[in-house]
Amino acid sequence: MPIRSGLDRLLGDAGRIRGRRYALLCHQASLSQSGVHAHVALDAVQPAVTLLGPEHGFYGVEQDMVASADERDPWTGRPVVSLYGGDAGSLQPRPGVFDGCDLVVIDLQDVGARYYTFAATAVWTAEAALRAGCEVWVLDRPNPLGGLDVEGNLLDLDFTSFVGAFRMPQRHGLTMAEILLLEGRRRGWDSGALTVFEVEGWRRRQTWREVGWPWTAPSPNMPAPETAHLYPGLCLFEATTVSEGRGTTRPFQLLGAPGADAPALAGRCSERLAAAGLAGVSVVPAMFRPQFQKHAGAVCAGVELRLEDAGRLRPVRLGFELLLAFRDLLGADFDWRSEPYEFVADTPAIDLLAGTDRFRTALDAGEAVERWYATWEDDQREFRAERDPVLLYS
Repeated sequence: MPIRSGLDRLLGDAGRIRGRRYALLCHQASLSQSGVHAHVALDAVQPAVTLLGPEHGFYGVEQDMVASADERDPWTGRPVVSLYGGDAGSLQPRPGVFDGCDLVVIDLQDVGARYYTFAATAVWTAEAALRAGCEVWVLDRPNPLGGLDVEGNLLDLDFTSFVGAFRMPQRHGLTMAEILLLEGRRRGWDSGALTVFEVEGWRRRQTWREVGWPWTAPSPNMPAPETAHLYPGLCLFEATTVSEGRGTTRPFQLLGAPGADAPALAGRCSERLAAAGLAGVSVVPAMFRPQFQKHAGAVCAGVELRLEDAGRLRPVRLGFELLLAFRDLLGADFDWRSEPYEFVADTPAIDLLAGTDRFRTALDAGEAVERWYATWEDDQREFRAERDPVLLYS
């Protein structure tokens, strides 16, 4: 059976949106099977009143943590309201955004990691829409990592942020609609508050390669499905002084810093992964020169991660083990990010991404982190039980 997105299912029943006054939250990966952007395809049926753009902007042209301004869509002339401005308050739809609307439609491609900010934007937008008396429709899309595996620790709510808005593990195994349904249950939304246009024909075991659709980067540094598979672990390096490959053509596949010993790093990383029983990826020495962000213009020495078997990959544990390898070998040249991170200045970025301070404080105290790893199993069991009632796909 061909796999059809929620957008294509709505387009196949376009009469449902005809005559509605709706706002549309989407981004550049919100495409129909024929490659038409959601706002253009729906505009041909019923023009939107307002368009909403998440982090990176409506067309995904901005780098991470770069504010987007309100604008006017050059294709349709519709107003575009930014949901990622210059402060934390800009992350929520401001009062009056839904004036004149009776419906909010959400179509955002997620990548299956807790840090990816589109889920927070979707939930906060849905909540604001419901408060404004609007219906909310969710046009669902597959989780590129598949929907079976769950990995990592549950977020400690004391470390809630834009990159950790919900109590879930780093790899959650949910689609965007399932995240909204889960958060709706937690927040006490009416059981029928959301109308979901499910993905037709998708099975939880299917990753993006098995779905067979062309890949459109949902954000500038997510250029390929392979990037998405590594991202739940490699994103942790955003919280360090080590480059995570931004400013290159292989973000979240390259790691390095000026003056490092690439062969030694590759060897240490490989040793740690083998000791932890981690498979599905190989590590090779690499040299690269980021064109922007960390170490821009400088030659970095480090490693390249090569995805070999996504089915065997445990990306979250992989990321933490790689952090330990770099910290061991770089010594004083390794440090945690000290600048504000996603509008948070008083909590270390590594704690926001880890969803706890247990990892960092154990390291800083010279303690082994294996005791913390051992708590993941209970966290994952708890989360699986909570998510089961909202799963839409077998």
